Amino acid sequence: MADVLRSSCCPLLLHSPLRFPQTTRISLPLNHRRNPDGTRVSSDSNAPPLFFNHRKTCPSFKVHATAVEKDDELKWWERNGAPNMVHIHSTEEFQSALSQAGDKLVIVEFYGTWCPSCRALFPKLCKTAQEHPDILFLKVNFDENKPMCKSFDVKVLPYFHFYRGTSGKLESFSCSLAKFQKIRKAIERHSTARCSIGSGHGR
Repeated sequence: MADVLRSSCCPLLLHSPLRFPQTTRISLPLNHRRNPDGTRVSSDSNAPPLFFNHRKTCPSFKVHATAVEKDDELKWWERNGAPNMVHIHSTEEFQSALSQAGDKLVIVEFYGTWCPSCRALFPKLCKTAQEHPDILFLKVNFDENKPMCKSFDVKVLPYFHFYRGTSGKLESFSCSLAKFQKIRKAIERHSTARCSIGSGHGR
């Protein structure tokens, strides 16, 4: 969407040049008229009126509309750094996301829009999500989900939970940008390949 700025100084001059009529008829008093030879026209002479052709037009004045884009940029916590980053708005959504994740590793970030540490860490977290498309990242706004955060004993932000399928919660900890390595190590620790047990093994 764009707003259009209109000039108020010359509302009648929008995109249309001002032009005088092509021919103007001017009648002069008889004592000011002259014949082609330079002699004055007598008072009883039926002299034609004088005509002047205007070959030039006045300069054109154009007001160009200026489009001003609205500041519709999303706030930092509303942006999704990757398709595998999901915003959670209720306990029901949280439980549903965990259930649908199956055996995937799920990382939950509890954050506050007013939290400087959360904002500083956010770009790094988005990059990590892009690097690990197989991991589901859930973002929980503390102010929108206070009862849920209280039930999880979240007392400091940003705070992280790690989940995987039937194993449930694997671990939880607080983390800042300066200690982001904790998240990387936790991802390595919980992303190790696991052997599945089938009827064909051990034969």
